[in-house]
Amino acid sequence: MTLTTSPALASPSEALAPLRLPSDLRLTPDQFALVCAENRESVLELTTDGRVRVMTPTGSETGSRSGELFFQLKLFAQHQGRWKAFDSSTGFLLPDGSVLSPDASLVRLDRWQALSPEQRRGFAPLCPDLVVELASPSDEGPRGLSALRQKMGAYQANGARLGWLLLPHEQAVEVWSANGEPQRFEQPLVLEAGGELSGLQLQLAEIWAG
Repeated sequence: MTLTTSPALASPSEALAPLRLPSDLRLTPDQFALVCAENRESVLELTTDGRVRVMTPTGSETGSRSGELFFQLKLFAQHQGRWKAFDSSTGFLLPDGSVLSPDASLVRLDRWQALSPEQRRGFAPLCPDLVVELASPSDEGPRGLSALRQKMGAYQANGARLGWLLLPHEQAVEVWSANGEPQRFEQPLVLEAGGELSGLQLQLAEIWAG
């Protein structure tokens, strides 16, 4: 299958037109990258079976929480010097062929530096060491709780060392380790990581505040 630039998509007057794709369409990661390049205003993910998933924008409160989450991870990465932080617009090409975008993530700096310049410009072909997803108030759609749990399972299966699923509306957290069942914690004030990520703390009250 070859994808070419559509004149309609390239027209400035059509730049904000909604993305519509056939339900039975299946893409390779390379083809998906072409679709993303032609629809830069859209936030897209690619499932392991080649389906394109369109992510709807977050509400303002969730967006503020996401910004605070990334800010805290970025401060940790800068202080430690051994990590690279990524925000919610970053897609990663996972080993299973899917392209997913965590709400925030950390990659060990030596893993990032081992990538070629071309790999860094595209969807980095790796699973982040730490992935964090932030649930929205709704439990429906691609940002809903059931969909996010599926994503957490995918990160775990693709080699993430640690995953945190934040549930602001319940002020709870699900911790997904490298293997095993997730653990749920009710109303924690601080979320701490161990092992290689020792020293990382999320101040949850600041994230819940939105």
